[in-house]
Amino acid sequence: MCLRSASKRSSCRTGWDAAFFLPEGSRTYVDNQADGTPNGPDKLHRLHVYMNGALDDAFRAWACGFAETLAAHPAVRKLRLHLPQPFDNVNPQPPSPVDHRVPDDMVKLAVMEIGFETALVARQFFETDDFRRTMEGQSRHVRAVTAFLVTGVYTYVRDGVPTQAGLRGSRTAEIIDRIGATNHVDTAVTRLFTRDA
Repeated sequence: MCLRSASKRSSCRTGWDAAFFLPEGSRTYVDNQADGTPNGPDKLHRLHVYMNGALDDAFRAWACGFAETLAAHPAVRKLRLHLPQPFDNVNPQPPSPVDHRVPDDMVKLAVMEIGFETALVARQFFETDDFRRTMEGQSRHVRAVTAFLVTGVYTYVRDGVPTQAGLRGSRTAEIIDRIGATNHVDTAVTRLFTRDA
């Protein structure tokens, strides 16, 4: 899982870029998207929610229970939870023009991807009693939280198999879909991009 932060000051760009290790992968609790391999502008109202906590067993158990509770609500179309290992600021990644040191409140994270049909449905969901009942647990386990709206979703691999975006790049795959270029998805063509050509 890769996180980036950048800000523009005068003519130079500053920020940080860090890759978090997910040794156990991520867990998908619900996925009711019409398209299982989206590539392009997001069709859902999707948020990435970054929650800073102790990342000990109690926090991980709470985060999994929290995700399970939210995923059970019919308004939630997609919910995925990432529980990466704490980021190692002592031994950051190799030197580069971009800093690899992450802020203290992002060293230990749980990251939730949650998607709704529309922004209205999301707003109504956050006003439900079901969501309000989770507030006490949030206040006990979460030290800091921030959320970002997702504008585009690109799938490069699904179930261990490269998608059209994975084979050709997201922009090319988007154009193939948009203009209906069936000649570009023919097996004789796609296998030119794999080892079995």
